[in-house]
Amino acid sequence: MTQPHLAATAFPVSIKGVVVRDELVVLLKNERDEWELPGGQIEIGETPAQCVAREIAEETRWLVATGPLLDAWMYQVVPGHHVFVVVYGCYLHSGSGPVLSHEHKEIGLFTQHEVAELVMAEDYKRSVAMWFARLHHGAPEKIR
Repeated sequence: MTQPHLAATAFPVSIKGVVVRDELVVLLKNERDEWELPGGQIEIGETPAQCVAREIAEETRWLVATGPLLDAWMYQVVPGHHVFVVVYGCYLHSGSGPVLSHEHKEIGLFTQHEVAELVMAEDYKRSVAMWFARLHHGAPEKIR
């Protein structure tokens, strides 16, 4: 039986990835017409690193190696609905353009400066900036 105080603090977890190719970051437009990072909910038996690599492949057809943990925060999607977001930097393996899945309305590649002007959560923008900074200053080794 779920205890009342625990149920009140339960929320979904979303594992996201920042993937950069040729100084462009891939972003997806969701049903709220906001840009977001590729990623999604972790499955039973999966590590966060495996989750983000799987989700990026499903949403963009890009194969990635998961890099370092960049950031984590609580995101209020809409009033009363929160998601705990975990973001990793990711290294791209495949070289072709990303392919839009049925899960999003649009896919795009943006420069770091263009990201600042997009309708997108500020926390996502911060994660993108962190990954660009780490890539330009020698990012750590891959996790997977």
